[in-house]
Amino acid sequence: MFRALTTACALIAALATSAIAADTPGVTATEIKVGGIFPFSGPASSIGLVGRSVLAYVQSINDRGGINGRKINYIAYDDAYSPPKAVEHARKLVESDEVAFIFSQLGTPGNTAAAKYLRARGVPTIAIVSGSSKFTDVSNFPLTTTSLVSFDTEGKIYAKFLAKTLPNAKYAILYQNDDLGKDYVSAFKEFLKSDFDKRVVTASYEVTEPTVDSHVVNLKNSGASALLVAGTPKFAAQAIRKSHELNWKALIVLNYPSSSVGATLKPAGLDISTGVVVGSITKDATDSIWDQDQGMKDYRAFVDKYMPGIDIADNNYLFGYTQGKLLEQLIRQCGDDLSRENIIKQARSFKDVALPTVQPGIKVNTSDKINMNFTQMRLQRWTGTHWDLFGEVLDAASE
Repeated sequence: MFRALTTACALIAALATSAIAADTPGVTATEIKVGGIFPFSGPASSIGLVGRSVLAYVQSINDRGGINGRKINYIAYDDAYSPPKAVEHARKLVESDEVAFIFSQLGTPGNTAAAKYLRARGVPTIAIVSGSSKFTDVSNFPLTTTSLVSFDTEGKIYAKFLAKTLPNAKYAILYQNDDLGKDYVSAFKEFLKSDFDKRVVTASYEVTEPTVDSHVVNLKNSGASALLVAGTPKFAAQAIRKSHELNWKALIVLNYPSSSVGATLKPAGLDISTGVVVGSITKDATDSIWDQDQGMKDYRAFVDKYMPGIDIADNNYLFGYTQGKLLEQLIRQCGDDLSRENIIKQARSFKDVALPTVQPGIKVNTSDKINMNFTQMRLQRWTGTHWDLFGEVLDAASE
C-alpha cells in the first residue's frame, strides 16, 4: 500500500509539474525559452558584448545538462540601440518565440520603449542592464528587476567623492542626452542643491553624434577641475583622449557602463587614462590580485573554452558572465515552478547571493520594495596598468 501511495504521489507531482509547464509560455519538461535584446551593432555595440557572453554562459549551462532537467533556449536579438527595434524584437520574442521571460535586455532607450508592451503582456523583464532610476520603482515596473546600481545612486556616490576630494572646485558633466545621462545630472543637483548652478557645468550629446570633442573643449573652457562622463564607452574614450590633447588636467570620473578597460581605456590610451576613477561592481579579469581567486579562475577557464580569443580586458564580457550566473541562480531557485508569477517572485527573493566575479562585500539582496539587484559599488582608480581599489564598499547613503 505504501508503494502504491508513493507512486500516486509521484504521479500527482509529475502532473502538477506538467500543468505548470503547459500553462507557462516557453516552458516544457525539457526546455525553458528566455529572451534577450542587445545592441550587437550600432553606436553602443561595445556594450552589446554583454549579450554575447550571456549566450556563451547559457551554452555552458546546457553542456552541463541544464537546470533541473531543462536546457535553456536563450534567444537574443540585435536592436542596434534603436528603441523601435527593441519594441519589434520584444513583440517577436513574446508572440512568435513565446519566451517565458526576458532576461538581461540591455540599454536604457530600448528598455524604456519596450516596457509598456511587456508589462501589458505580463512578461517579466529580469536583470535588465539599465540603471535608469525609473526602473527601480516597483509600482510602475512590477515585473522588472535591474542589474546595475541605479544611475541616481551611482551619481550620488560620485558627487560625494568629488565633494570630499575637490571640495571647492567646479565640476563638469558630459552626459548622454537620455535617461541614462540625465539621472547623473539629477543626482548632482540633489546632492549639491542650491550650489549646483554655481559649481557644475554640463553638456549633453546625442548617440548619433560622431564625436564629443567640441563638448569637451567647451567644458574645459569652463575652468572645471573634474569631469564626469555619463554615457557609453565610445564617447567616454573620446572624452579621455580629447582631454589629454587639450592638456586638461581634470580628474576624470567614468560611469559604470563606460568602465571597461578593453572598451574604453584601451581605445583612449591606457597611459593617458591614468588617474581615471570609476565605481565598480565586478572584479578585473586582468588584475593579478585575483590570480588565486576561484571565481576568476573559473571565469578564465570559461573564456578559454567558450570565448577563446576575446579581449579579456573588456569588462563587458565579464559582466555578461556574471549575468549568466544570476540567470542560473534564478532558474535553480524557481525549481519546477517556472510560472511567470514565480519567476518574478524569486527574482525579488535573492538573499545574500555572492556571485563569484563580483567585488568582495557586494551581494545581491532583493525584495518586493525595490527593483535593484545591486545597490553598492567600490571606487577604483586606473594606475596605467591596473585598477587600484580604494575606500570601502559604498552606496548612496555612505558618507
